[in-house]
Amino acid sequence: MSESSFQPHSLLAVLASETLSALRFYSRLPVPSFAFEGDPHRAPDFRTLPRILPLAGAIITLPAIFVAWLAALIDLPSLTLALLVVASLVIVTGAMAEDGFADVADGFFGGHTAERRLEIMADSRVGAFGVVALILALGLKTSSLAALFDHHGVIALSAAILVSGALSRVAGILPLVFLPPVRPGGRSASVGRPSVVVTTIAVVTVLSFGALILYFGGIPPRGISACLLLGFASALPMLVLAQSKIGGQTGDVAGATQQVAEIMCLLALSVA
Repeated sequence: MSESSFQPHSLLAVLASETLSALRFYSRLPVPSFAFEGDPHRAPDFRTLPRILPLAGAIITLPAIFVAWLAALIDLPSLTLALLVVASLVIVTGAMAEDGFADVADGFFGGHTAERRLEIMADSRVGAFGVVALILALGLKTSSLAALFDHHGVIALSAAILVSGALSRVAGILPLVFLPPVRPGGRSASVGRPSVVVTTIAVVTVLSFGALILYFGGIPPRGISACLLLGFASALPMLVLAQSKIGGQTGDVAGATQQVAEIMCLLALSVA
C-alpha cells in the first residue's frame, strides 16, 4: 500500500502509526518509517496504546512462529524446538520484559524499604533473585512449549505463541492503568496512563479472538479457558505486590507482569 493512500487524519493512518510505534517500542524488528507517521522515533502514547496492542503483540511473535515451523519441518526434538522459540522471542523483543522481570525480583525481594527496592531495581546489575527468576521464567516457558508441541503439534503451538504474545502485552499494561507511577520522571509516568475504556476493549478483543485462534488451532476448550483466565488473572497478584512493595508501578513492573501473564497462559495450555 502506498504512502499516498493514507490520509494523515484518517483513523486508518492513526491506527497504522500507533501500531508501527508500538512495534518499535516493544521489539527490535526492522520497522520502516512512513510519511504519515509524523515523528517515527517518538514513544507510543500509552493513553491509546491498548487499542492496537493485541495486534502488535501478535506481530511480534511471528518470527518465533516461523522458527517453530522450521524446527518442526526438520524434525528437531521438542525441547530443542522450544528453546529456539524462546530464544527467538527474547531476541525479537531485546529481552526488555525479561530485564524488568529480573529487576523486580531483585528489588522486591532484596530490599527492605520501598526506597531501597527502587534503588536496586534501577541498578543495571542483576542479583541472585533476578538470575533465579530468569532461569525459572525461561525454563517454564521452554518446558510448556515443548509439552504443548508434544501433545498438540505445531499448529496448536503456533496459536499458543500468537495468543500468549497478544494477551501478555495487554496484561502488561494493567499496572499502568490501575497503579500510580512511583517515579514522577520515569518512563512509565512520561508515556501517559492508559484509558480504562480502551484497555477494556483490548482485553475483550484478546479474549474473543484469542479463544477463536486457540480453538481452530486445536486446543481443547478447558485449555482455552484456563489460558485466557489465568493469563489476565495473574496480573492481580502483581498489582497487589507492586503496591505493597513500592507503592505503585514502574516500567519494570509492567515488564514483569507481561512475563508472568505469558508464563501462566503457556502453562495452562501445556496441560490441556
